[in-house]
Amino acid sequence: MLDSQRPESDSTVMRRLMLLRHAKTERAEPGQRDHDRKLMKRGRADAPTLGAYMAHHDLVPDLALVSPATRAQETWDLVAAAFDKPPRLETDDRIYNATPHKLLELIAEPRKANGVLVVGHNPGLHEFALQLIAKLPTSGLVVVDVPIEDWRRLRPHSARLDRFVTPRLIAAATE
Repeated sequence: MLDSQRPESDSTVMRRLMLLRHAKTERAEPGQRDHDRKLMKRGRADAPTLGAYMAHHDLVPDLALVSPATRAQETWDLVAAAFDKPPRLETDDRIYNATPHKLLELIAEPRKANGVLVVGHNPGLHEFALQLIAKLPTSGLVVVDVPIEDWRRLRPHSARLDRFVTPRLIAAATE
């Protein structure tokens, strides 16, 4: 068989992007910085549920990009505890109050990671998820696959939804 007659192989690399909005948070007390808000009881229960789901379904990223806000860090710590080997962590100030455009720029930076998880906030994370594909409630996890070889090629509407999960959906499936 001549080289030109060989069937083309599918050489497209699939990247996996996961967007996780931090878990349920307490309301800010008078004089408290938004950045310092902590998870409430429900959030401390929801985050490990998502972590267990992710570990069970082999949704462990190579890299976690996490906002420095207390609630995002707490969410990440509770999710990561479910993994046998937690992924590389980068706390990035740019995630806090990020616009969808800024999140796109952040994710598109050159990285050696096929799977990236972003733990962040609304409205930016929600709007970014909408640009890619889906709605993102509190403790919502969106998993999308992107047929790109390099994160710099990530564009709005370029992803394929793999799954959308919330602790409530997980509980309903196990009842």
